[in-house]
Amino acid sequence: MATFISHSPAETEALGEAWGREAAAGWLIGLSGPLGAGKTQLVKGLAHGLGIGGRVHSPTFTLIHEYAGGRLPLAHLDLFRLDSPAQILGAGLEPYLLQPPGVTVVEWIERWPEWSDASFHCGKLRRVRVELLDEQQRRIVYEDSGG
Repeated sequence: MATFISHSPAETEALGEAWGREAAAGWLIGLSGPLGAGKTQLVKGLAHGLGIGGRVHSPTFTLIHEYAGGRLPLAHLDLFRLDSPAQILGAGLEPYLLQPPGVTVVEWIERWPEWSDASFHCGKLRRVRVELLDEQQRRIVYEDSGG
């Protein structure tokens, strides 16, 4: 388990960018943390590290944003508005969670019950928890498992 203390949104994005440069097809990154913690900042950096240009924003109301044009496609999901596994399945999000063609990042991953069982996914899983320390600082704790 690794811990990173971010002192600014730019530092959070830089961490995500480093992850994007090392990412491989099949990666699933699950993000947990309160509203405003910086989860989307990490995804912005990740997209940049993958070579994806353009604006990256939270898919809270659309559930998913897909980005192409980088070395791997990026799917950015947000489960905040979904209350049950049945709603996740009904929204058609399961393929992104089980076998991402590129990299899938999921905000509010704790709403997907299989997340706690790493055997459901055949690629690399990165579990990330973003904690608010103060107005600017964040503690980002992450752990990898799988492929």
